[in-house]
Amino acid sequence: MPLIYVTSPIHPRVLAGLADLGEVRLGYGANAVSYDEIHNQVDAVFLRGGHVSAEMIAASPKLRIVARHGAGYDNVDYQAAAQHGVWVTNTPGANQRSVIEHVFALLLSLCRKLPMASEQTRNRNWAQDRLALTGIELEGRTLGLVGFGNIGASVAPVAEAFGLKVIFTDPAITPGTDPRWVDLDTLLATADVISLHVPLLPTTRNLIGAKQFARMKDGALLINTSRGGVVDEQAMVAALNSGKLAGAGVDVLDAENLDMINPFNHPTPAIAETPNLIVTAHVAGQTDESLMRVGMSALQAIAAVLQGQAPAHPVNQPVAKSFD
Repeated sequence: MPLIYVTSPIHPRVLAGLADLGEVRLGYGANAVSYDEIHNQVDAVFLRGGHVSAEMIAASPKLRIVARHGAGYDNVDYQAAAQHGVWVTNTPGANQRSVIEHVFALLLSLCRKLPMASEQTRNRNWAQDRLALTGIELEGRTLGLVGFGNIGASVAPVAEAFGLKVIFTDPAITPGTDPRWVDLDTLLATADVISLHVPLLPTTRNLIGAKQFARMKDGALLINTSRGGVVDEQAMVAALNSGKLAGAGVDVLDAENLDMINPFNHPTPAIAETPNLIVTAHVAGQTDESLMRVGMSALQAIAAVLQGQAPAHPVNQPVAKSFD
């Protein structure tokens, strides 16, 4: 019977579906086992939180697939996996709607200062500081989308429904094919709100840093639901403290690349002390509906590979390998 290792909590119905495919061992909860304890036996890894390194893959002779619970796959060494005959898959688009809604949850919270308003009310301060809670409206402002893939492109019509003018930049789209396309410098200088929708790659690490913040309009807002590391967080905190940025809403931190379970185990520059910054714990895609869609997509990838078939959404092309 195949052994499937699940790194982090997933939708109960998905977990039940995995149990139909083989023996399931959990890397979390009261009966958690570490990967090191069972690496010789594992056929499939269902990867939500944590990392799968080249060393882990090399130490797993039976491993056939690492199925990512989500679109990003920067937490698995997919190139090493390919060299060892191991599929790596992701679930593109499955959490799209949830992420889009979270973008606007963060944006509206910033515009209407909801965290501050809630805190003041909880402290029984009903009207004394009402002027400090004065917000802004979205209508007539410009939203700049950095990245215009599945999620970025789907944010656009929602933004337009709020009365926002949309511009975007994306190196994969040829200039002139869409009148909303602008280069990054133009976007930074023009947009009132900038929302990031790019993967974390060597070319996108610190894509938004001190130079980019300097080009932005005074009082701009920044939303990042893509990946920690795309933004230079020290530069972001400096821009927030100086007033260059009026606010930022982020669902991801660079420290997640070191520790996805608790990034606060690693130094994070003044994140907790920055009042005009909203941070959520990488939950943009975490709705009941999204967890079901994403989980089922990853489950289907594991089922296909265990049956000797190619998965639907591979991110690598493994060399041929014989599994006993």
